[in-house]
Amino acid sequence: MAYAAAPADNPLKGFMPYAGSYKTFPHSMEWFYIPWSALQTDYSTFSWTEMDRRLNEIAARGHQAVFRVYLDYPGSAYGVPSFLAHVPKQSYSGSGPSFSPDYNNPDLQRALLNFIAAFGARYDGDPRVGFITAGLLGFWGEWHTYPYNWMPPAAFKTQVLDAFERAFPRTIILARSPQSGVNMDRPRLGFHDDSFAYTTIGSTSWYFWPSLQAAGLGQIWRTRPIGGEVRPEVQGCIWNDPTCTPAGQSFDLSVTTTHASWMLNQGTFTGALSPAQQARAMAGARSMGYTLYVPTATLEPAQVSSALRGTVTVENRGVASFFYPWPVLLGVLDGQGKLRTWPMTWDLRTALSNATTTWSFDVAGHGLAAGSYTLLMGVPNPMANGRPLRFANSAQDQNLAGWLSLGVFTIRP
Repeated sequence: MAYAAAPADNPLKGFMPYAGSYKTFPHSMEWFYIPWSALQTDYSTFSWTEMDRRLNEIAARGHQAVFRVYLDYPGSAYGVPSFLAHVPKQSYSGSGPSFSPDYNNPDLQRALLNFIAAFGARYDGDPRVGFITAGLLGFWGEWHTYPYNWMPPAAFKTQVLDAFERAFPRTIILARSPQSGVNMDRPRLGFHDDSFAYTTIGSTSWYFWPSLQAAGLGQIWRTRPIGGEVRPEVQGCIWNDPTCTPAGQSFDLSVTTTHASWMLNQGTFTGALSPAQQARAMAGARSMGYTLYVPTATLEPAQVSSALRGTVTVENRGVASFFYPWPVLLGVLDGQGKLRTWPMTWDLRTALSNATTTWSFDVAGHGLAAGSYTLLMGVPNPMANGRPLRFANSAQDQNLAGWLSLGVFTIRP
């Protein structure tokens, strides 16, 4: 089967803007920050109105959300709820008056752990949500208070990650960087580089990729996502030729090294890109994450009258996997355009980067009448208005939007 570039807005990968309506560049996700104070009003009392409003607006545009809850965003209003006004805080200058809470305060810690539990009970597995960055601690929720030493000890960081692990067994959480004395090698914990293509690779120990390698996490991309943000200083010129990224920090090299799946990149959506810059940006979006191509599919002709039996082979030519167990459907389209589908037990997560996977199917008792049919495969988005996953095949959408055409067959009378 012929290869063709998959769309740049395939779900859960590529570039995304801050939440809003943008027609300037294809995308499947939108990003936002939200203060903790908008979500919790007492130790065990929560308000999800603002969160749901944002998620619903993004879903209405056919996109999934990636977001972070913060306590302290330099230069923005303090994000700690008013019922914790008694918790001490440090004042500092961060593009305006800013405050960092006392993360060692037992009342703050109790409230935060309660919040994570309630947060997961409400939103784990929510199809409107693509990924959640852990947030909460440090400036911008990035788990640092540089150049100050205001972060909580490793013991409480561990409690926070343990709480996320319990609260979100389905939705993937991403952390900013490895933390000394904290187990960061968790089955559902990815990482995000918020200084991508700027301080991503190299020999400097605190750069993103060297820090992961030093923590023994250089292979996590195989089973957990890498996301982040293209450094704002280079967003407006990253697609120039030559690029404006620091030496040794090119976007392409950063992607192939880290196996990144997605990036917040507002400049690509708001800048006036030339045709050449647009083409480079499209190639950059496609280069991240998974690229699933089906080179062959088979159907056993002798069995068609009683059962549909065969195989589908999938090559993942991307730098990363698809990280959720979205449903894979086998379908049959008749001459009148009527579709019948059967759910498969295939797990998309097993289609690993730079590997080939062959899946078998056996649909007994299909009930199809004599006639000609087109065999299809599809991966619908669990969110009703979301983009389906599309394969890197020229036969994708050939007979039906959102479906890959595998071939035609006939059931004889």
